[in-house]
Amino acid sequence: MRTILVANPKGGSGKTTLSTNLAGYFANLGKRVMLADLDRQQSSAGWLARRPAVLPTIHGWSGGDSRKAIAELRPHWLIMDSPAGMHGDKLSNALKRAELVVVPVQPSAFDMAATRDFIELLRAEKSVRKEKSYVAMIGMRVDARTRAADDLELFLDSAGFPVLTFLRDTQAYVQAAGDGISLFDLTPGRVVRDMEQWKPLLDWLKE
Repeated sequence: MRTILVANPKGGSGKTTLSTNLAGYFANLGKRVMLADLDRQQSSAGWLARRPAVLPTIHGWSGGDSRKAIAELRPHWLIMDSPAGMHGDKLSNALKRAELVVVPVQPSAFDMAATRDFIELLRAEKSVRKEKSYVAMIGMRVDARTRAADDLELFLDSAGFPVLTFLRDTQAYVQAAGDGISLFDLTPGRVVRDMEQWKPLLDWLKE
């Protein structure tokens, strides 16, 4: 089993968008996928509840005995959608379980300020220092034509972790979320540009 933690202390940073689409990607590859919703808002769990039964199955977990649930399913991929403000022991415990950590950041001063402190927390974590957990950064809802996009690129470059890709701001994510689907459940011709942006992240996860 490989485990991905999607984390950022700032609410609305794009954690659930990344988590649900990653789950959809691996499910479409025929993998057994568990999507763990660790957030009290239960956005990922709500997305799963809306997911059409005809699509590839994604198993959800949002409480109870996670070890038992994992043992029963034996997933190929466990994707953890973390809550805003996760720190301290909860962050350490999540990192101990996660081989891969994806940090989404939006191009705003508030998001970058919150993420700056979080990056320092990640660097100090034993699992990251000993390279048991690998961290990468993702730009979210980015309009490449704006100054904010340039500021975000500079910020991410200074973070000290790999910057994999920048995902554009498009209604495709909003519409997919409302229907309980991922971009990877759509016909490829509808999301050609988005698939190009996702490829560096997917390649990194599968290394």
